[in-house]
Amino acid sequence: MKLIIAIIKPHMLDAVREALSDVDVRGLTVTEVKGFGRQKGHTELYRGAEYVVDFLPKARVEVAVADDQVDAAVEAISKTAATGKIGDGKIFVTPIEQAIRIRTGESGNEAL
Repeated sequence: MKLIIAIIKPHMLDAVREALSDVDVRGLTVTEVKGFGRQKGHTELYRGAEYVVDFLPKARVEVAVADDQVDAAVEAISKTAATGKIGDGKIFVTPIEQAIRIRTGESGNEAL
């Protein structure tokens, strides 16, 4: 089992959710986060004064998948979230040692 964490632009969230659904990935967690990478924020003008926006709004999508679904899920996220512009985001894949469904007590891939 693997945990896929994707940091994407917030307006791409619905498209990513649909793309994951199309590759039969069920269940995801979304968190609104702020951060920056290489783009290091930007400068905005408000009422004639310039100010720096250091942390940009992003969406963090977390999906737990079976090992055989990892490539399809990563490809769905990367193709859907890509705009070709700076700030498209990142995808991290980490191993999951154990998963347990609280309601039924199922564990492993059955809990996903």
